[in-house]
Amino acid sequence: MNIVFMGTPEFAVPCLKALIESDNKISGVFTQPDKPKGRGHKVLPPPVKELALKYDIPVFQPQSLKDEEVYKTLTTLSPDVIIVVAYGKILPEEILSLPKYGCINIHASLLPKYRGAGPIQWSVLNGETETGVTSMYMEKGLDTGDMLIRESIPIGENETASELHDRLSILGAKVLIKTLDEIKNGTLKRTKQDDEHSSYAPMLTKELSKLDFTLPAKQVHNKIRGLSEWPCAKITLLGKTLKVYKSEIASNFSGSPGELLCEKTFVVGCSDNTAIRFMEVQYEGSKRMAAQDFLRGHPLTKGMKLND
Repeated sequence: MNIVFMGTPEFAVPCLKALIESDNKISGVFTQPDKPKGRGHKVLPPPVKELALKYDIPVFQPQSLKDEEVYKTLTTLSPDVIIVVAYGKILPEEILSLPKYGCINIHASLLPKYRGAGPIQWSVLNGETETGVTSMYMEKGLDTGDMLIRESIPIGENETASELHDRLSILGAKVLIKTLDEIKNGTLKRTKQDDEHSSYAPMLTKELSKLDFTLPAKQVHNKIRGLSEWPCAKITLLGKTLKVYKSEIASNFSGSPGELLCEKTFVVGCSDNTAIRFMEVQYEGSKRMAAQDFLRGHPLTKGMKLND
């Protein structure tokens, strides 16, 4: 099968790699333009572009898919199907209807739940115990097309969104190959989404970062897990920002919300006589480290208030 692949970040890499290793032909890869990253603002290519170039696959990086030249290019490539994985651009209707087998998206949720840009993070933020990957036919609406194949996995109690991201990216590749195999075999079935049971997962913002210890520890824990690695949960400690990357629920502790209950293992009180233990942190101007290593260099006083 002749395929055009559209994707940009690390999440899309296993899908592209699986296509490269399959018996399909990849006639072109579309990805976002190179962007400056890091403190030095060095212009770097997207992960998908790096992999495509490694295998001498033609790469296209248009600013907009509405450009007439883009449509001409796709017509020349003549794909049987267009595969879209975290590309970051909306496909015009003329492109959606171009391939023989349409455009197929690999989405990191069990649709119709968590349509939108942040399905992995919001599944963790909301305390879900299960998520997965859905392949679907793309249409004009946002993640509203007919579902094809859904595969689920459990979410670990202390698993962060970034850890879940990596597992889902691998699952996404398996779902993609299975979907293509069923197209070839003529066994692929379409299932309409139930809009009444849909939910939306918007992009994350830095405004979500501040931790609120007046919430139960489970909600605080879910926020830390869901915002790791970006924008990261944060508190104010001794006038500086402390990022919290990992945590766990602390049992057998009780105290007022925001109170440091154990200065040796960084346990903080939450509402309903619950508590949270910070496991991995990063203090302003310092590097990321285990919480106990941080406490050795920054002794704190039991009973002090955080976020003051």
